[in-house]
Amino acid sequence: MGAAKLDEMKERLREIVGEEGLSDDPAELEGLATDLSGWGRGEPICVVRPRRPRQVQSVVDLANLLGLNLVPVSSGPPHHRGDTVPCGEAVVLDLSRMDEVVRVDRRNKVALVEPGVTFGRLQEEVEGVGLKVLMPLLPRPSKSIIGSYLEREPITIPKYHWDMTDPLLCTEVVFGSGDLFRTGSAAGPGNLRQQWAAGLAQKNPMGPAQTDFARILQGSQGSMGVVTWATVKLEVLPSIHRFYFIPEDRLDKLVDFTYRALRPRLGDEFFILNGVSMACAAGSGRREVEDLAERQSRFILVFAVAGYETAPRKRVDYQLHDLRRHAQACGVVPQSEVPGLNGARARRLFCSPSGGTYWKERIAGGWQDLFFLTTLDRACDFVRLVEEKARESGFPRERLGIYVQPIQQGRSCHLEFTFFHDPADPDETARVKGLMEEAAGACSAAGAFFSRPYGPWAALAYARCPDSVAALRKVKGMLDPRGVMNRGRLCFAAIGEEGRG
Repeated sequence: MGAAKLDEMKERLREIVGEEGLSDDPAELEGLATDLSGWGRGEPICVVRPRRPRQVQSVVDLANLLGLNLVPVSSGPPHHRGDTVPCGEAVVLDLSRMDEVVRVDRRNKVALVEPGVTFGRLQEEVEGVGLKVLMPLLPRPSKSIIGSYLEREPITIPKYHWDMTDPLLCTEVVFGSGDLFRTGSAAGPGNLRQQWAAGLAQKNPMGPAQTDFARILQGSQGSMGVVTWATVKLEVLPSIHRFYFIPEDRLDKLVDFTYRALRPRLGDEFFILNGVSMACAAGSGRREVEDLAERQSRFILVFAVAGYETAPRKRVDYQLHDLRRHAQACGVVPQSEVPGLNGARARRLFCSPSGGTYWKERIAGGWQDLFFLTTLDRACDFVRLVEEKARESGFPRERLGIYVQPIQQGRSCHLEFTFFHDPADPDETARVKGLMEEAAGACSAAGAFFSRPYGPWAALAYARCPDSVAALRKVKGMLDPRGVMNRGRLCFAAIGEEGRG
């Protein structure tokens, strides 16, 4: 873009968001040109920070008029998946100033929040009325709730995860076409205040009619539109909340126990970490983490039981009785603590965002994640496959983290491998990237489902589904006809060129 056109564009953006809402500081732009993933480098030309949905709509309208590329960002740094790195020139649409908790509905267990609201911020708001936020595992403090839920990051309580869209409910979105749209029961009749006066809470995500636009928005990496607010599902804050651990060297035993426990929906938090990941979560400095990792079992299943407002002790007692019975049948033993972590500290740790240094930075400073969906009964096979790839490449086992998160009440699971490495060592970083891409290809060939295909995974995910690619391109062409939203992402690389032509 020429200097004259660039200046004109910035001036028109300032007219929309104000002087304080636009930044072209070179240091800030340099920080947005890449991220910790190392997957490519973009050319951000300015950052726009709207405060209201109408400003977002005006920015999208201007992007259509001028042929701009908009990259929506709602979470604070550090970013590490490559989805916010522009493909070529782009205007970064930073939604962090839209940070209002608009409404908390205790009766319906729902909150309406803007995209800049973080997990910690909403947690402070809702705990006072006896509600809790459904969180992924140890989100970073700057993580946007809406950003997390749109990317389908798994929550740690599988019994509350009924559908892949949970805990996201209704949304307001500005599509790439510039149209302002509300999904689910928020679509009407009436505006929000009229719906609230009638006792409605924007809790049903399907709609209007039989459509379900939330499914189109989720996992799209900002390539369809910009969500300006959303309602999110909350749950009752437990009055009794106890954490337990099952250390075990055999993952198949923990999988068996998980199936038995989740079928009758026992427990609240429920997930499996290997010893390295558990040490990173429980430790602080590198030396403490390495010491804890040596003392852990190969795998640790973490589960919690909770009592709420009605007969809380009876609820906890019967769940513990049944869980111990299932554990005995599986040949495993629940414990009240593991090295570096007891039940009380686990409750504080796993029910809050990651404190201090982000937990994945603690053992080596950097990391690369490989994750996908599968079923619990196949988790052991994938663990063996990735560990074998790591051995072949000479990657140390004590730097490989593993996280198994049952979702949809145990019907399937999120399986995540973390390759911890020193980001200051370019040779080591390059080897890890090569290993991760090789492992991703092997897992894809073995049946892994990359439902969130970041960076080079997109080619793996879409190569097997040409019909899905054709359908998605048609939808993209309707919702973002000129290709102004996060151009080049997923399977939409050519759409922006076609739209501008």
